[in-house]
Amino acid sequence: MTSKPVTPNLISQADELYGYICENFGKKIISAVQECPGHRHHSLETDYIYKTTGRLPAMRGLDFIHDDYDGVVRRAREWHSRGGIVTICWHTGIEGNSYPASQKELPDFELLFEDSPLRQLMFSRWDRAAAALKELGDAGIPVLWRPFHEFDGQWFWWGKGGKDVFIRLWRMMFERFTDYYKLNNLLWVYGYSGEVKPGWYAGDDCCDIVGSDNYDGTTNLRAWKLLKEITEKPLAFHETGVLRPVDDYVADGCLWSWFMNWHTKYLIEDNSPELLNGVYHDSRVVTLEDYVQKMHPAHPA
Repeated sequence: MTSKPVTPNLISQADELYGYICENFGKKIISAVQECPGHRHHSLETDYIYKTTGRLPAMRGLDFIHDDYDGVVRRAREWHSRGGIVTICWHTGIEGNSYPASQKELPDFELLFEDSPLRQLMFSRWDRAAAALKELGDAGIPVLWRPFHEFDGQWFWWGKGGKDVFIRLWRMMFERFTDYYKLNNLLWVYGYSGEVKPGWYAGDDCCDIVGSDNYDGTTNLRAWKLLKEITEKPLAFHETGVLRPVDDYVADGCLWSWFMNWHTKYLIEDNSPELLNGVYHDSRVVTLEDYVQKMHPAHPA
C-alpha cells in the first residue's frame, strides 16, 4: 500500500521509515517492546527477549513519563544507533507527569482552548516534549509519536471530555507540533483502545498510522475490522500482553504493521518462552536483525 505522510518537509529518515511501514503492511509484522520506565537500566525487556530467543525486537517503545526527557532522548539515540525503530508515548497529566496524573486529572476542557493559565501550563509540558523530539530530529532520528493513547477508553484525562473535545485536543497538538515547533521527524500514531468507539477519528490529514491497544489475548480482530471501516492507513497493534502465533494473525486476516508487547509481566509472565521463540523466529516477523539487514546493511545490529 502507499500513503502520504501528513507532516510537511519530513526528514528523509522518517519518510523512508514510513515507506517501509506502508510497503510491508499486510505482508510482515514488525516486532516491538515497551521498556519499563522504572527499571534501573531500562533494558529488562530487550535483555529478556534476546536471552529467550537470540533475537531483538525491531522497535523499542519509550515514554516521557516522570519528566524523563533526557533519558528518553539518550536511549532513543542508543537504539537508533543500533539500527532500530523508536516509538514514544506519554503518560502525563497537565499538572503532574505520571501515570496517576494521566488518569486522575480532570481539567476544565474549555480553558484548554482559550488563552488561560491552564493552557499555558499544558503548553509548558508540550514545550519540553517538543524540545526532546526536536533533539532527536536534529540527529536524524524519526519517531513514531503516539500521544493521547487509548483516548476512546476515556480512563485518561484526554478522553474524559468526550469525542469532540478529544479531536480538538489532538488537532491542537498536531498543529502546534507541526506549525509552531516545526517538528519534521514525527510519524503520528493515532491509538484507540480495544473498543474503537465510533466518532472519535480526527481524520486522515493529521495521523499517519492508526491502531488499537488490547490485552484480551486475541489477535485484536474486532478492532482491526472497525479500524478498516475508518481509514486505509497502516494499522498497528501498539499495546498487548499475550502474543499470538503469526499463523493466528494471518488466519484472522489481521497482520498488523507491528505488535508491541507492554513491559515487565505483560511480556515475561504472559508469554511462554516457546511462544516467544516461535514468534521471533517466524519469517513474517521483522526483528532488529531483519530491519537492519534491509534498511542499514552496512551497519549490522
